[in-house]
Amino acid sequence: MRIIAGTRRGLHLKNPDGLDTRPTTDRVKESLFNIIQFHLPVPSVLDLFAGSGALGIEALSRGCEHCVFTEKSRKAAALTQENLCRAGFDGRAEVVVLDALSYLEHCDRRFDLIFLDPPYNKGFLMPVLQRIDQYGLLAPGGILTVETEKAGEVVPDSFFSCKKTAVYGKTVITILQG
Repeated sequence: MRIIAGTRRGLHLKNPDGLDTRPTTDRVKESLFNIIQFHLPVPSVLDLFAGSGALGIEALSRGCEHCVFTEKSRKAAALTQENLCRAGFDGRAEVVVLDALSYLEHCDRRFDLIFLDPPYNKGFLMPVLQRIDQYGLLAPGGILTVETEKAGEVVPDSFFSCKKTAVYGKTVITILQG
């Protein structure tokens, strides 16, 4: 896993061990950032279910100012922090060890870009989208990217405007806008 573009292009990030975390592949990450490239950079990014932090770190490398990473696993959060330090972005980031739903309930800021890559088919998608909408966490005109499994949960367009859906193997990327 590596940073695709920007100031830290080519830097390899550490991958999580085991099957508890499913990192976004470089191919899917590159395609996702190709889709949203004209919306970057932005001041504030939220990487929910951060895992290794690859999506938020890629956004920081491409000029985004600050990213909040949420991850309930202490081991994965420590890996995110380590990857941020490797990239030199630890001063532009905040790693929160908390599950995404709890974080959203107590969040008091808006984000210009939100990455949502929950564990596939575990029932997180709808409650997270509902909270983001209910609490107004996506800035007006902001972008929300959602990664799901092709045969899994379907991203509703009832909360935000669907701008694009793309399929890469068994992964579906949906781009929503506030």
